[in-house]
Amino acid sequence: MARKLAFINYKGGVGKTSLIVNMAACLAQRGKRVLLCDLDTQSNSSIWLLRIERWNRINMEKRGSIYSILDPGEDRMKDIIIKDVVRDNQGNAQLPGLDLLPTTFNLIDIENEYKIDPQNPHYLIFNEQIREIEHNYDFILYDCPPNILNASQLGIFSADELYVPANPDALSLIGFTLMIEKLLLFYRRSAGFRTQEMGNFARVSGVIFNSIKANVDIGVPKMRMQLRLNQFKKQRLVSNEAKIYNSSIRDATIVRRAVTLGLPVCLVDSREVSEGVGKDYSDLAEEILNHDVNAGSSAGSSVASAS
Repeated sequence: MARKLAFINYKGGVGKTSLIVNMAACLAQRGKRVLLCDLDTQSNSSIWLLRIERWNRINMEKRGSIYSILDPGEDRMKDIIIKDVVRDNQGNAQLPGLDLLPTTFNLIDIENEYKIDPQNPHYLIFNEQIREIEHNYDFILYDCPPNILNASQLGIFSADELYVPANPDALSLIGFTLMIEKLLLFYRRSAGFRTQEMGNFARVSGVIFNSIKANVDIGVPKMRMQLRLNQFKKQRLVSNEAKIYNSSIRDATIVRRAVTLGLPVCLVDSREVSEGVGKDYSDLAEEILNHDVNAGSSAGSSVASAS
């Protein structure tokens, strides 16, 4: 069964897309079968991995992306997943095992134009189709926008684990706190659609400090985040095993170069990759692989009913 991880914080600009793309790539490099679901209406993950020419064809056709599963509802997820998405100019796979469920700019219509069926909401449709294909993967990663509106709800409802990318600043801490509040509201509203076979709602499993500038001391921000995490643990609002990850990700120009090249960092030939931010991503992937988030999971049902 795939581990399903959603990456989200209520604060934008924390480097979430660079984190999730490079995490997905590091997991695929380790031989894991990975599906990256781009749920962000800006489509950054999709544009990065497909490059603009391939992505633009999907965008112009208005089909073959996540929104077409919902409207007009004729596409099936299993048919629009792009296998081995990272390819060279000759079409050869450069990172086998990393697949993409793409999005385009029309996903923004899910927030206002899409008519939600109260008996069969968008997140339930999405979850049912995820369940059809999840046996094909070891990991399914959801790139969620910095809110808990309709697009984010697709991933949050389906996820088993939530990860919070954060910068060492007060706004990331505030965003984390607000996210927990909004998460509870969504879980209460959607609890009636949760069946026993789906398991419990996902809770926060980890906080990851990302895009750390050179010479910035993250000791104090880390301590403040840990205090807030401990508070949420006592209130049973996050996983008992939730932690701040030891691996933090440095800010590096190579990440921006990788975007331009349409490659994850691990495929860029540079010393900065092998000894710098590339090692950060690799260490983080290993830490996530070894993090037993299912231990003590019996408390998971408390999230939807917590006050």
